[in-house]
Amino acid sequence: MLEAIHIPFRYHAGGHALSGVFHRPICHVIEAQASVNLPSIGGFAQAHVENFHAHHFVSFKSAHTHASGSKQDDDIVTINATSVVEGLNILGVVTADRVVSRVTSEYDRRKVGNINGNNKEGHIIAWGSEFHNLRIAGHLVTIKLRHNLLSENKTFRELQAKLEPDKGPGKEEDIYGEVVLCSLVQDIDLGDLQGVERIGRNVLKIKHFGTISFAEVLATAGDRTLTMMRVHLGSPDGGLLVVAESCSNGRPWPPAP
Repeated sequence: MLEAIHIPFRYHAGGHALSGVFHRPICHVIEAQASVNLPSIGGFAQAHVENFHAHHFVSFKSAHTHASGSKQDDDIVTINATSVVEGLNILGVVTADRVVSRVTSEYDRRKVGNINGNNKEGHIIAWGSEFHNLRIAGHLVTIKLRHNLLSENKTFRELQAKLEPDKGPGKEEDIYGEVVLCSLVQDIDLGDLQGVERIGRNVLKIKHFGTISFAEVLATAGDRTLTMMRVHLGSPDGGLLVVAESCSNGRPWPPAP
């Protein structure tokens, strides 16, 4: 049997600007726009889309996604995935000048210890992610994000322990074994907007439109996926949309001989 070839670090990052599927009033699939997947050897990948329209459902003026991964020095590896949507319009109800999903991870072998130790995770944060001039039915909606949730809880176990008190159906967060679903949303200011119900920390239910989940984080050990908007359309249009999604992790593999 051939001896296994050691791979110093296996990179992983990617994202896309928008995707979805509609089943009412017509069936229509939106392929992932400005989709990027970083090669396992690192480097750089990017995609750009201009003036996108999908019937009357959704449009944007511009979208781009890029991912990168490289060694900063002999000890530190950095990985980034960023997806940006500009001039977003969903059914003429939800608009935004700019939505940014940005996930960055840093693996420092001096801090996490030997690969044969217990901690093999890098530190993943979402600084730079934002909503700019988000409006619902023309009314400004301001979303404040709690970036400290990821910056202060560096490992999956720390994040899991932080969120444990709020887990469970109908609660702020959900923990399913080795998977955590939470949100970066700290607060949502609806201003004078009427006809909108806030559910939990990060979900808005809009009459005659549907529900929107903002800044969702799906976390596992060493991995974070940030989805800035997940839209469930109810009536009169039915479908599901994802807006500005990025993910990042990365780890040494296989163990050094």
